[in-house]
Amino acid sequence: MKPIREIRTLYDVQQLLKRFNVFVYVGKRLWDIELMAIEVDNLYQAGVLDKDLYMQAKLVLRKEHRIEEELNQKNKSPY
Repeated sequence: MKPIREIRTLYDVQQLLKRFNVFVYVGKRLWDIELMAIEVDNLYQAGVLDKDLYMQAKLVLRKEHRIEEELNQKNKSPY
């Protein structure tokens, strides 16, 4: 298995989690992102992720979460 050096996309985070047999699909993208963040936290606390990969994954997840919330707000707008 090739080591992961950079995490830039949500797909990269999914591939990282997949290496530890963590597959996330709840059915709603926002919930998937939140669960992935919890799983990344757990892997870091268990000592299997180094700080650099952890921070990259958290930044991607935070960005995707913000984008998804903005999309949800636009869709709820009465206009």
